[in-house]
Amino acid sequence: MMRKVLIANRGEIACRIMRTCQQLGIRTVAVYSDADRDLPHVAMADQAVCLGPAAARDSYLNIERLIMAVNETGADAVHPGYGFLSENTEFAKACEANGTIFVGPPANAIRVMGDKAAARQLMAEHGVPILPGFDQQGASDDALRDAASKVGFPLLIKAVAGGGGKGMRVVNSAADFDEALQAARREALGAFADDRVLLERYLPRARHVEVQVFADAHGNHVHLFERDCSVQRRHQKIIEEAPAPGLDDGLRQAMGEAAVRAARAIDYRGAGTVEFLLGDQQEFFFMEMNTRLQVEHPVTELITGEDLVAWQLQVAAGKPLPRQQSGLTWQGHAMEVRVYAEDPARQFMPSSGKLAPLRWPTDLARVDTGYEENNVVSSHYDPMLAKIIVHGDTRDQARQKLIQALLQTRLHGPSSNISFLIRVLESEPFAAANLDTRLLEHHPELLAGRESELALPGLAAALTLIEPGHGTDPWQSLRNWRGGQRRRASLMMGCIRGQFAIALDQQAGQWQACIDGHCAPLSYRFQQDSLQIQWGEHTWQGTADPLDGRSVLVCSRGQCQLWEYDPAPDHGAGDAAAQAFAAPMSGRIVACHVNAGDHVAAGAAVVTLEAMKMEHTLRATEPGTVISYLVDAGEQVSEGARLVNFEADAGDE
Repeated sequence: MMRKVLIANRGEIACRIMRTCQQLGIRTVAVYSDADRDLPHVAMADQAVCLGPAAARDSYLNIERLIMAVNETGADAVHPGYGFLSENTEFAKACEANGTIFVGPPANAIRVMGDKAAARQLMAEHGVPILPGFDQQGASDDALRDAASKVGFPLLIKAVAGGGGKGMRVVNSAADFDEALQAARREALGAFADDRVLLERYLPRARHVEVQVFADAHGNHVHLFERDCSVQRRHQKIIEEAPAPGLDDGLRQAMGEAAVRAARAIDYRGAGTVEFLLGDQQEFFFMEMNTRLQVEHPVTELITGEDLVAWQLQVAAGKPLPRQQSGLTWQGHAMEVRVYAEDPARQFMPSSGKLAPLRWPTDLARVDTGYEENNVVSSHYDPMLAKIIVHGDTRDQARQKLIQALLQTRLHGPSSNISFLIRVLESEPFAAANLDTRLLEHHPELLAGRESELALPGLAAALTLIEPGHGTDPWQSLRNWRGGQRRRASLMMGCIRGQFAIALDQQAGQWQACIDGHCAPLSYRFQQDSLQIQWGEHTWQGTADPLDGRSVLVCSRGQCQLWEYDPAPDHGAGDAAAQAFAAPMSGRIVACHVNAGDHVAAGAAVVTLEAMKMEHTLRATEPGTVISYLVDAGEQVSEGARLVNFEADAGDE
């Protein structure tokens, strides 16, 4: 085995790889950017090397600097993790030229499968089923436009060098094709330095089922069964499970054998994942092969009892696979969620900030994370905070266990998707395993935050402030109680999600609460460290801890928010249509879609911002005129910066 491994990655995957290296007695080297110097993976390693500035191109994507770090530390192997350079042919070649073991497949396998067009063609030659499409190398916009009508709509534009949902757009009609094509090309160019795309028929209802494969240098190829990764947003997985529910033995065997054929076709080595689309007629089609360890590999580990990172290291050291196909079995059911720093209520906009407080449910679940309390989530990288993984005897047992683990998570600072994940796990279609890649489109109610998740935490904060013994004396602090037998209070409570006007009215022992003008009877009870609220048909339970005379830290369903009493809210910041063009986070302007002076319809694309490797298009919320742009394409902007002067059309008199 190798003596020392440099992990060319960051965060949770770096920590995950280090744990196995430590168990095997292998020393580790961490690399980090200036933005990551305080993260746990840096302290966890035996050695650590700073690669450079925060921008990934100047640090984690800098091949020359990584090879220098290998030589400086005497590492004899490099593990690329996933993302960054894990599927980069030039990095694999550079390691080989340097005499360094690359813990991954041969450079040629990465090259072939990294080119989605070439991979489609190769798979067809080896009897692996593919979707109808258009994969001509270097096709022009005109050629792609002509081919689109032949492929048929809906179709998927997919980056040839893509992965992770980047450079992908679903197009439902010819009228939408040009805008989607340009957006896919821009995103692909930014993420992969390659703007080539291909077209594939888009299946309106399909599942994403993938097969874990492994191969060694001795001619052995196996699969470690399949995973279902159908629950996605923006073509990125958010919930994964193994085994895939509802597959009969014949289909499971056919998919496993097809995946092994794919690996043999490119003389594969190490860990890989062959991804399929499974149609509603139980037909499956090759999508792509990821030539690396997957984010979701823990669910395979939990059902098989195997350590896939240990397998990778052994294969890279020239050893045969630990097991043959006949020796591999699975037991029970495993499920994983990806906890992201993002706001589902704002179209999953990435978020950043300091994590405090932070508590992971390590007593209930396996938690793979690269963050500890007081770490800062940067806007420079992917916003995933952790993976929470559970195992149960049955699928429903695993599901219930995962819900409890999320409920016990405590996270404050950046926004997170925890409440959204709980909603999906609790939903009827997910509980019934009625899965497909458009689950969230079919059930938009899962995307919309519940009233109790958006407004009731503010009500909890308000009650905590005015309730004797829990907050401060309202006569001294809030100055908004009215005299007489009837008790009333009006407050403006605000947090990162926005502001809510809250009015409380108590008469004859009965409370009523109005939140932004919506009124309903209110009952509540403080009990030890918790607060329970019933507001009309909505219920809420959590904790509300006063911090001073005007702020309360409210925690419920895994998330914490800091709410503040605003005695003089600013109502003059501009109308909602104009505010829609404030930068939702720090990033770079990649496109200004119309000219100053142009009139646009509601929903029209006006400006596109790139942040955390994803594009976010800001659209007109109502008809109006783009008076002027306050930014230029290529410019870096800060969160909250005004990007466009916009004037909404005057309403009817």
